[in-house]
Amino acid sequence: MQAEPKRRSHFIPRTRDGWIATGAFIGLFLLAMPPVTHLVLNRTDPWILGLPFIYASLLIIYTLLILVLVWALRRGV
Repeated sequence: MQAEPKRRSHFIPRTRDGWIATGAFIGLFLLAMPPVTHLVLNRTDPWILGLPFIYASLLIIYTLLILVLVWALRRGV
């Protein structure tokens, strides 16, 4: 009698690129969460391209999140 092969979880990345994409996405996503936004990014004084600092920094963070997803899609992760 042959034992069934153990199935690997789809929640754990299987490739190096998968680990890079997951780590980058989680790291960037943590920058957009309240501890960072309330303590570090919560200021309006320096204006960047006509936007207050908090809006410009969140725009950059969200853009980087999208770029990580596009990179992962193109790599076939």
